[in-house]
Amino acid sequence: MPLLNFQATKNLLLKYKIPFFETEIFESEKTAVKFAKRIGYPVVLKIFSSQILHRTDVGGVKVGVKNEKELKEAFSDLLKIRKIEGILVQKMGFGREIALGMKRDLQFGPVLMFGLGGIFIETLKDVSFRICPLSKKTAKEMIKEIRGYPVLKGQRGKRGINIEKLVEIILQLSKLSLENPEIKEIDFNPIFVDEKTAKVADLKFFV
Repeated sequence: MPLLNFQATKNLLLKYKIPFFETEIFESEKTAVKFAKRIGYPVVLKIFSSQILHRTDVGGVKVGVKNEKELKEAFSDLLKIRKIEGILVQKMGFGREIALGMKRDLQFGPVLMFGLGGIFIETLKDVSFRICPLSKKTAKEMIKEIRGYPVLKGQRGKRGINIEKLVEIILQLSKLSLENPEIKEIDFNPIFVDEKTAKVADLKFFV
């Protein structure tokens, strides 16, 4: 499936008020440096390509970039990768990693998936599913249903995440999925969540 371009993706996030880490796409190292200086280090650099779905498979992600020198080195390395349309520069996120996605089923329509993000989504396969539209109650049930919920709630002296902020993203994704039938699949992974905020760091829209 084709990948929605960067600007169209960003416009959808803004329209549905889905919080995300400030991100821009660059072809020029000079403008990337200016942007990173404005948003503050550390930052993450990622390739953007409609032909490369898994950036990490081709070394297309540079995390923890701490200063201008490191940014220039990372930018130069990423430009060597073929078939890219630009390089994304993004404020680096911290917190618990959550995965949220949507697939459009021929019979049921948009179906949302929720689980622990990052590497856990592949290794643990600890996920829950709901058919859109979702209510606030259903979204909370979806979160509580996974086996890893105690980790999110907080245990052994660690603070829990802001469940309400996560619920808001789930509800907005449900609305977005219902109102944009041309979008066949959505992948938010990771969403970084802590006790105060929840923001999408990495995402893809397939049409």
